[in-house]
Amino acid sequence: MGSVLYLHPHQRRAGARPLRAAQRETAPAVQQRRAPQSLLRLGYNCCAIARAERAALLIDAASYFRAFHDAALRAQRSITVLAWDFNSQTRLHFDPVPKDGPPAILGDFLNYLVKRRRGLHINVLNWDYPMVFGTDREFPPLYGFGWTPERRVHLRYDDTHPIAGCHHQKVAVIDDAVAFVGGIDLTVRRWDTPEHLGDDPRRTASGKPYPPFHDLMLAVDGDAARALAALARERWLAATGRRLPAAPPRGEDPWPEALEPHFTRVDVGIARTFPPRGEAPAVREVENLYLDMIASARRSIYIENQYFTAPRIAAALEQRLAEPDGPEVVLVLRLLSHGWLEEHTMHILRTRLLRRLQAADRHGRFRAYYPHVPGLASGCCLDVHSKLMIVDDACLRVGSANLCNRSMAVDAECDVAIESRGDPRIAGTIRELRDRLLAEHAGLAPEAFARRLAEAGSLHQAIAALPADGRALLPFKDVPEWPEAIVSVAAVADPDEPISLDALMAERALEEEACGARPAWGKIAAAFAAIAALAALWRFTPVAHVLTPANVIEWAQDFASSWWAPLVVMAAYTPACFVMFPRPLITLAGVIAFGAWQGFAYAVAGVVASAVVTYYVGRAMKRDTVRRLAGRKLDRMVDVLKKHGFLAMTLLRLVPIAPFAIEGIVAGAVRLKLWQLAAGTALGMLPGTLAATIFGDQLESALTGGGDINWWIVSAVAAAFVAGIVAVRRWFNRMARRLTADAARTQPR
Repeated sequence: MGSVLYLHPHQRRAGARPLRAAQRETAPAVQQRRAPQSLLRLGYNCCAIARAERAALLIDAASYFRAFHDAALRAQRSITVLAWDFNSQTRLHFDPVPKDGPPAILGDFLNYLVKRRRGLHINVLNWDYPMVFGTDREFPPLYGFGWTPERRVHLRYDDTHPIAGCHHQKVAVIDDAVAFVGGIDLTVRRWDTPEHLGDDPRRTASGKPYPPFHDLMLAVDGDAARALAALARERWLAATGRRLPAAPPRGEDPWPEALEPHFTRVDVGIARTFPPRGEAPAVREVENLYLDMIASARRSIYIENQYFTAPRIAAALEQRLAEPDGPEVVLVLRLLSHGWLEEHTMHILRTRLLRRLQAADRHGRFRAYYPHVPGLASGCCLDVHSKLMIVDDACLRVGSANLCNRSMAVDAECDVAIESRGDPRIAGTIRELRDRLLAEHAGLAPEAFARRLAEAGSLHQAIAALPADGRALLPFKDVPEWPEAIVSVAAVADPDEPISLDALMAERALEEEACGARPAWGKIAAAFAAIAALAALWRFTPVAHVLTPANVIEWAQDFASSWWAPLVVMAAYTPACFVMFPRPLITLAGVIAFGAWQGFAYAVAGVVASAVVTYYVGRAMKRDTVRRLAGRKLDRMVDVLKKHGFLAMTLLRLVPIAPFAIEGIVAGAVRLKLWQLAAGTALGMLPGTLAATIFGDQLESALTGGGDINWWIVSAVAAAFVAGIVAVRRWFNRMARRLTADAARTQPR
């Protein structure tokens, strides 16, 4: 069985800057130079500029899977794959497979390759995804189910990304001589052809059909392939702690015979996103290259992307649209979102930016389109998964980075760019590829679209003149407007900075060291004494005959039968927060009286109502009074509340750094928006209220004889709650210190 391993934190190499070693490996093969007309700037918007003798744009996964299959058959020493997802059941092609020939299923194909060539090693680095992403993924072979990789097929799961981040690069390298990079993973639900037929029987996964899928990869050879191989080795080292050897020069050319290159003798820029790691700063070359490309455009900007939620990219486009002679902007997105969660997060954020650009388009140069494929089932659309930008006929970029905050700062990404630099040969090819992509979406031959474009003289006019009775490129219409409150909640799904677990643990260690000299033995002894006193009171006094389980249940039921009982329970939370009475006890009583669901609803309503009361108390009080009341805690809270609003309120309620009433009063004093306080309180108090509800439900079952308390459930809920408290408290403290440091740096010197 091949090696399959989950990576653990102790294997990480903190502080290693990606590709620094890679650049040493490939020098002087990688030409790290900036041509006079080049947009690429080493160390700013790219990490390397390397020559490719051949480069080809692979449109849709059918062409990429075939090219990978043919190149891998020629591999002699190594195949390295970086993936967001990898599935051994991926079908690479649908051609007949001869007896004893190379299989068409990816896992069997890789096993076939290492059996066929003894010196070959295959290394696959897959993202160690959370279970929420696991519905469409293959169960890891580590557990002995499904595919069994051969001994020299090494599958690793990368968990070195920060909290809420992921490994999103899609790179495959053959013998350091041919590399593929872009947006397509070697996984299921990707295969499709440029025809994007509405009912293609080959487009199935696990026996179920899936909608048409559009994406892109770029194939390169030469120094560009060696630079991407160095990036892959550096990524493998950072994730596993082990070095992959560079493949030695080889005589046989692994470039697929059937793959006709679009470019020859062209320089390729490589741009990355990496969050900060240890002492290594964040790498934001992807975002910088996007902004530089937008700023350089003269006539047109053509974009295809899965998402469009990055405010800085939208602001750059907005600035260009304000210019009287700025470029046309053509944005191609998918019509629908994937599932309920994405529809209520990324889709809402996209809508906000589309409305923003439409409002800024005073000169009529912006349109957002979606490809229409007739005959699809309701709720389905062509899935535009590509990440492409073409500026004029000067620059073409393809990669893994979406136009969202995550891809600019949180996830690991890799894009590549080709510039014409005034070379008419390259410029013509870039223009032809743009027209080919637009023609594909419109269901036309590339030559037909080119003619229409020549006649119209404008991309938008050419698209508007296309027929709309079959395959078509249609504009988004009636883009809805979402309230600011909903947009702010949705923004939590697209963070613009990572939360570093290493930093959280370091902070915790420092705080524990600072507090280590003050043991809490006195508090622990007092708690045990109180418990012992209550036990003795119940055991040796007449209270034992009064507070029986039967009496407690009877009193609770009598109370719950009154119409005013829910109002009393909800109102009880307000005085409780001012006198610091434990709110979970009220929740427990409510659950025993009304049942789990009603008790939970009354608890949430009561907590939010008490928060609103404290908010208006804070608005009515003088700020000096609030400062004296809150003390130093106010200084830690004010800046974070002002900057992060709803998110900060949510975290404060989840892991309080001050009493509940104080947090509400401070929020009112700094004029936080009421909806941010209410929504943040409801969401932040949800875990604790739910934990109290579960415990109360278990307690009620025990009291009524319906069953014993399930301590496994109670312990699991308590452990999850405590873990959340530790992590979020450190995040808030770190955010407060960062804001303080930023403010200090901006002071005049």
